[in-house]
Amino acid sequence: MLKTLLGDPNARKLKKYQPYITEINLFEEEIKTLSDEELKGKTAEFKQRFAKGESLDDILPEAFATVREAGRRVLGLRHFDVQMLGGVILHTGQIAEMKTGEGKTLVATLPSYLNALNGKGVHVITVNDYLARRDAEWMGQVHRFLGMSVGLIQQSMTPQERKKNYDCDITYVTNSEIGFDYLRDNMATDIKDVVQRPFNYCVIDEVDSILVDEARTPLIISGQVERPTEKYLKAALIANSLKPDEHYEVDEKARNVLLSDEGFAESENLLEVTDLFDPEDPWAHFIFNAIKAKELFLKDVNYITRGGEVVIVDEFTGRVMPGRRWSDGLHQAIEAKERLEIQPETQTLATITYQNLFFVIPKTRWNDGYSKN
Repeated sequence: MLKTLLGDPNARKLKKYQPYITEINLFEEEIKTLSDEELKGKTAEFKQRFAKGESLDDILPEAFATVREAGRRVLGLRHFDVQMLGGVILHTGQIAEMKTGEGKTLVATLPSYLNALNGKGVHVITVNDYLARRDAEWMGQVHRFLGMSVGLIQQSMTPQERKKNYDCDITYVTNSEIGFDYLRDNMATDIKDVVQRPFNYCVIDEVDSILVDEARTPLIISGQVERPTEKYLKAALIANSLKPDEHYEVDEKARNVLLSDEGFAESENLLEVTDLFDPEDPWAHFIFNAIKAKELFLKDVNYITRGGEVVIVDEFTGRVMPGRRWSDGLHQAIEAKERLEIQPETQTLATITYQNLFFVIPKTRWNDGYSKN
């Protein structure tokens, strides 16, 4: 009833962009008559106009018509009006949701070309290496024809190769690669080790996967911490000697343990030390983790042992998660409890979620939701 009374709000928004489509179609007839060299020369003309003070919005109709003609000549694909509309919406920072088969991959060539005219670079981000490579090779033909350099980031690349590709006008990359490169750049101690240039504009494909399903998934770079393995083993023995309620309390809801005064005294006595928190010889961290491993992390419930390793069991699905490890020395405490080989402990050196990563980019757009941050 509200739709009947007020009209479809999406239809009203789409109608607002219709003048752009009309103007693009008017330019199409003129641009069709250009030779290949004249069409390629449009990029230099647009850059010059931008440098003289015209905005990207001013250039948009003719630039989009140029990309449409380049797509027709190079790929044999002409952007339909609905695809042009998607491109305009992406440029203006709105969400462009398109159904399968409506050609959202081709749509991305429009705002990525326009926003690369300022020379600051554009990232086209997708979910895996295959799609990034496919789009760089396929859609990249349009940009290369128009004189834009096209880069591609793949998992196996060296830092030198990454820098070269990030310096291109338009770079195709996966969400994980751009995220980890961002973290590594922020850890770099020398500017020569930085591979990315300052962010400018990005288009994200499959946004429901990247910014809904994985929105809060942290990207983490970790490093090994050298801690003596004998401390884990000795702490496991101490934990077995301590008695619940008398020496410590277990808070199952908070997944934590608290040592009583008697527990501190007994631990210090067994270890023959005067202070568990002695900075020169700290033991508290090891004792607490050993008690947690004993009381809160149960074999065949929270983990299993397989192939000489402790393998985590997902508490929600019951599935084993090989390769995952508990942090902050807890995994090592469980390995000591089970008398397995103790692997080196890791610590988080840098971390960011996808949600926060894309807040860093001044202009972010999503396809299949492209949107503005």
